[in-house]
Amino acid sequence: MKKIVLVVIAISLLFACAKKEAKKAYLAKVGNTVITQAEFEKEYKNLPEFAQKMFEGVSGREKFLDGLIKKELLYQEAVKKGLDKDSDYQKKLNDFKKLTLINLLLEKEIESKVKVTDQEVKDYYDKHKEEFAAVSQIRASHILVKTEEEARQIIERIKKGEDFTKIAKEKSLDTVSAKNGGDLGFISKGQMVPEFEAAAVSLKTGEISEPVKTKFGYHVIKVTDRKVGQVAEFEKVKNSLSQYLLTEKQKEVFNSYVEGLRKSYKVEINKEALSTPPPAEPPPAEKK
Repeated sequence: MKKIVLVVIAISLLFACAKKEAKKAYLAKVGNTVITQAEFEKEYKNLPEFAQKMFEGVSGREKFLDGLIKKELLYQEAVKKGLDKDSDYQKKLNDFKKLTLINLLLEKEIESKVKVTDQEVKDYYDKHKEEFAAVSQIRASHILVKTEEEARQIIERIKKGEDFTKIAKEKSLDTVSAKNGGDLGFISKGQMVPEFEAAAVSLKTGEISEPVKTKFGYHVIKVTDRKVGQVAEFEKVKNSLSQYLLTEKQKEVFNSYVEGLRKSYKVEINKEALSTPPPAEPPPAEKK
């Protein structure tokens, strides 16, 4: 008899524990859907670190759970109204699926396979040290005209071999620099308008810019000399250089990969349809 009583007590305790564990298994119920501890933790960990700190402590966790409940309420109401069958939703869902699959493919075929070694980073640094020297001054020449079309015509003349200084004397609206063939001398940071300065800094010595628009008109810029400062130490540029080389390497592999796909799949372009503008949309009906 005692054994039977002990068995009954044990079974009762097991049921009590099971009920307790079942209660702990979820944090909230919304209709027939439960929000589990695991789901809560997953959503929480997906937050940026600064956002996680906003939901620390019991009150913070309650606030975060309330946000999950609100999201589930809105989702269930949207399904109840049949919005999951909406054509716009289906299109967006398909677009999302396609983009997700593309990203997964790129991760597996390119990102996971393309690496840059420390030696590659160091070799690039040693061969291009001048790129890591701060430019203190730039010597530039320019030709200033009124329109972009005029600027492009001048660029074409220079590309065909005409002398920059000669054209500057003939065409530049900046009469002061025109006398010197467009030469502005050495320019320090902040001496020119931002658009001009940004374009000049990006040019290599001897290179001609595309038309650069400023409040004065359109400039054709040529960098003729540079004064550079001290070369940055390797350790200071290592991380950014490594990221740059990785990006460039991934671009090369990506382009090669896509070209390979072009050979595997039949690609046709309807040039006639492409050159035909789409029909104009009818004007909206007037309200009566």
